[in-house]
Amino acid sequence: MTASPARAKAQDPRAAPAPAPKVHGFLHIARHGAGPASTYVVTYHRLDRDGAPPRPIAAEGATALIELLDRIGVDFRRGEVRGALEDILRLGSANIPDLWLSDQEIIEKGLVDA
Repeated sequence: MTASPARAKAQDPRAAPAPAPKVHGFLHIARHGAGPASTYVVTYHRLDRDGAPPRPIAAEGATALIELLDRIGVDFRRGEVRGALEDILRLGSANIPDLWLSDQEIIEKGLVDA
């Protein structure tokens, strides 16, 4: 009696590594300057405060900010994100809550000093 290949693969612990645990955090975005020449500073903060300290990332202009947020994986369909973008334009800074990233994703996206 032999196991089918699919079942044998599912039971093999080396077949697929377990997904990395996600860490709860938020992005803080601050605008410096006004108009099209504004610079935006984006900093990722972990809520558990473990790991490497956050590294601020600068985005030159609104288009660069949107591209950076998209690369990080921010979901622009969420109301909190749209509200935060409005607050940045109106008030100069805001937080984008509820970002879940693994340690590897945080490093790959350049959000912490490795």
